[in-house]
Formats: sequence, structure tokens, C-alpha cells
Amino acid sequence: MSTQNKYNEEAKKKIKELTEEIETSMMVTALDKTPLNAVPMTQKKIDMHGDIWFLSSGDSDHNKNIIQSSKTQLLYSKPSSKKFISIYGEAEIVVEQSILEELYTSVSDNWFNGTDDPNLTAIKFSPKEAYYWDTKSNKIVSLFKMGVGAVTGSNPDIGEKGKLNV
Repeated sequence: MSTQNKYNEEAKKKIKELTEEIETSMMVTALDKTPLNAVPMTQKKIDMHGDIWFLSSGDSDHNKNIIQSSKTQLLYSKPSSKKFISIYGEAEIVVEQSILEELYTSVSDNWFNGTDDPNLTAIKFSPKEAYYWDTKSNKIVSLFKMGVGAVTGSNPDIGEKGKLNV
């Protein structure tokens, strides 16, 4: 697996590519406490600045944790395609009505009572640094390449990994 470190706009592009494909992450807040507080969150969009947006309940533990410390980690995993990304950044709670309306979909009705729900908030996550693993091919092809490498002693290109600095 080759190492491909990326910076600035190239890093934002890679983050967008991987997170849009995977969509759901484990959002980890209160990074200084154990056990870690991790909850599944499905992103609503990635904006032109590379910020990742979510909808959340105002009274949730992760919202309370973000208010105390904005330091947050997002962990995305798609084992079926061997794609993974861990993103560190800063999160903030946003209650601007136009943003809530933009992010809200009919699926959001499972958790909220419309865009006027007083418990509805958005979380704006701004990536600072990330690390990714991307095989670039499907599971069967990757396993085949690994098998060939094991038999021949070669190091086949099974994808890339690297650090992303935003």
C-alpha cells in the first residue's frame, strides 16, 4: 500500500470523496475522558469549505460535550470496500434556521418534529487533520493482489493510505 500524503485542497477533496461514499461515521466527543463518547452520525453535506454538517438533538450528550470542548474525532469505515478515514477537527453547534432548513430531509422526521423543533441543532465539523486507507479496488481484487504478493514475495499496489492536512 503506497503512502499518499495530501495537503489543503487536495486533502479536502480526498476527505469529501471518502466521506460522501461512506456517509455514516462514529462521532467521538469528550476526547479527554474515558470511556470515549461515540455515537453514529450520518452527515448531511460537505460544504465548499470542506466542513462536514450533521443534524443533532440539542439535549444530546455529544452536543453537551461539544459545548465543553470542540475537539472531535470522526471515524468512517466501509469494510466491504476497504475504505477507512479518521478525521480530527473542531465541532460547533449551529442553530441558524436557514441552515437547519437546508440540512433537514424527510428522514430527519424520525428524530425531530420538523425544522421548528426547538431541540433541532446542526453540528458544523471543521476538519484539521485526517488519516485514510483506500484500496481503490473492490474486496475480491484486493484479496487477489494480496494473495499474489504472498506467493510471489512482491509488494502489489493494493491502494493508498496517508495523512491529510487541511
